[in-house]
Parts: sequence; structure tokens; C-alpha cells
Amino acid sequence: MTGDIATIFGAGRVIPVVQLDDENDAVPMARALLAGGVRTVEITLRTPAALAAIRAVADAVPEMAVGAGTLLKPDDLAAAVDAGAGFFVSPGLTPALLTDAEARGLAYLPGAATSTEIMMALDHGFDRLKCFPAAQLGADLIKSFYGPFAQVSFCTTGGITRDNAADFLALPNVACVGASWVVTAALLEAKDWAAIEANARFAAGL
Repeated sequence: MTGDIATIFGAGRVIPVVQLDDENDAVPMARALLAGGVRTVEITLRTPAALAAIRAVADAVPEMAVGAGTLLKPDDLAAAVDAGAGFFVSPGLTPALLTDAEARGLAYLPGAATSTEIMMALDHGFDRLKCFPAAQLGADLIKSFYGPFAQVSFCTTGGITRDNAADFLALPNVACVGASWVVTAALLEAKDWAAIEANARFAAGL
């Protein structure tokens, strides 16, 4: 599943953020998320298996919107496009990434944690942003952006847990959260797809 970033934001309130060490885990993980009612997943480019995992989900589970995360430079963006990612996420932003994503017309989610970064993103046409690290920044700071930047919607990521996700989702400028607790390293190692499905069902209900 692909689309613009507004479609990705509208697909669910929780986007699992996943680090995969084994590309063979990608498809059963994605199917477990779908079974639990979650239709988006961000696979971070932090391991050698990441691009192959993205390609596997895009090919075998087309109803899942699979994104590439931890994009740090335009080469990462190009590699994620080639792997078949449907959306693209960075922890921050750079002029090079903003310009490249804008030129390509991609469903890109740049990271912003300051007013200056938000304004840079808006200059390039991006009004849906990742806010990282959300828990460390705090809900009050994120809410304060709503005054001058009411047109901006955030996906808050970093330190989001089962216990505090609802607090961030209650903010007027937060559309969704990125969460690593839905698919943990321990669950992947155990290949506990049932537990991942259960976590997804909880996340879908938020």
C-alpha cells in the first residue's frame, strides 16, 4: 500500500517502528500486524537486512504500507525507493533530503524538534512531520507548537510506550505515534507472531 503522507497518517494512530536483523522475519511480522488491525510499519535502515525486509513486505504483503526509517542522506532515500518503500522517515531534516524528497514527490516524513526546523519543512511543502525524541521533549513542548503552526500534524516518536501513547495522541497537533514496543527484538527473536498480533490489536484500539 502506498500513498501520500496524509494517507499514511490516516491509516492508523500507531505506526510500529521495527529494527529487523533477519529479512525472513519481515513477512510474518507484517502479517501479524495486519491481523491485529495495524496497516503501517516503519522498518529502520539500521541493519544490513533492512532493505531486503522492506522489499519482502512490499512484494508479499501489498496491503501493508511499509516505510523506511532512519533516512540520513539522499542515498538512503534512493535506496529505500528502489526497495519499494511506500513512505520515508528521517529523525531530523537536512536541506538535501528536503529538496530531494520534494523533487521526487515522495511521501516523506522529515523530523523536526524546533520552530526553525518546522519552518524549513514548511518551506519545502511538508506539513506532516516526525517529532523526535518526543518523550524527552515532552507533551507540553509539542503542544506549544500548535499555536504558531496549527497547520502542522506530528507523528511523535521516541520514548513512546503503551502507557504514554494516549497522552501524546490526545494533543491537538498529534495525528499518530511511532512505537517500538509493538514489535520488539525479543518477540522477533522468539518469532512470537501471536504476541505481535496482540500488541497490534492494543495499538489499533488507541
